[in-house]
Amino acid sequence: MKGAEAEQRAATHLEGLGRTIQARNYRIPGGEIDIVSVDGAGTLHFTEVRQRGQDRFGSALESVTPRKLALMQRAALTYLTREVGRDDVPCRLEVLTIEGPAETGKLRLVPIDF
Repeated sequence: MKGAEAEQRAATHLEGLGRTIQARNYRIPGGEIDIVSVDGAGTLHFTEVRQRGQDRFGSALESVTPRKLALMQRAALTYLTREVGRDDVPCRLEVLTIEGPAETGKLRLVPIDF
């Protein structure tokens, strides 16, 4: 349930930035995108949500491994071809971190180059 609370807070934050949520928990075999949103300019954003209550085992951002990023990229490309019908639209991968409790922790949106 903790993950669902973090994802809901993330979705609300992204909507507050003027984005429209297109999909949540978009799954393909071996990969998932937590939130797919589109901004006012038409750019698609593929967002991984990570929340850490404590930093004893590293930060939320540090928990995103190169393997996870590769799976995100694969899922994003699949979304573009299956759901949008093309893979040449402007898009970005990003990680939204919540450090502390899901409801009140500090939010940070980190773009990922791919």
